[in-house]
Amino acid sequence: MHEKVLAWLAENVPVSRVNHILRVEQMAVDLAVHYKVDHHKAAMAGLMHDLAKYFKPQKLLQMAHKEGLEVDEVMEANPHLLHADVSAIVARDTFGVEDKEVLQAIANHTLGRPGMSLLCSIVFLADSLEPGRGDTSELQALRQLSRQDINQAVWKNCDYTLKFLLESSCLVHPRVVFTRNWFLQKWKAKQPVVQQTA
Repeated sequence: MHEKVLAWLAENVPVSRVNHILRVEQMAVDLAVHYKVDHHKAAMAGLMHDLAKYFKPQKLLQMAHKEGLEVDEVMEANPHLLHADVSAIVARDTFGVEDKEVLQAIANHTLGRPGMSLLCSIVFLADSLEPGRGDTSELQALRQLSRQDINQAVWKNCDYTLKFLLESSCLVHPRVVFTRNWFLQKWKAKQPVVQQTA
């Protein structure tokens, strides 16, 4: 399967993107081992997360509509946001992936989703934090955090993305905000309550 996917990628995405995909696969496996999640599933989702990355906007919209996916006005304006959902369709239809959790991890790797599984969170973080993304102090801190507290890492990663989108005057998809808020609340709920002294 691995060789088959790599051969398909070699024909459909540039070499630089294949290298990114392999780094995401590796980081997803490392995090999966760290959190005792099935690393085979993490590897599969990491390897297939960007299958539709270079599909033309029209093809992304067409496949999303055919599948009955919700396509809102932000996605209509920026069809590239659909590449994660469409990559899951390609994984299922071209490579016969039936594992729902793997398909969800592929579909949620860009925008996240409130309540997403640990595997989804791992692939979501691996995509943003793999070594090729850069070596700023902010990214280093997020990488460290991803191995300490995954819920905190997800919402802080959303903050990082939102900051970038706002500074670049890009459209922000509401799901990034919903994901951020859900993981922030989950993290806050686990924090010890500090007793106020009079």
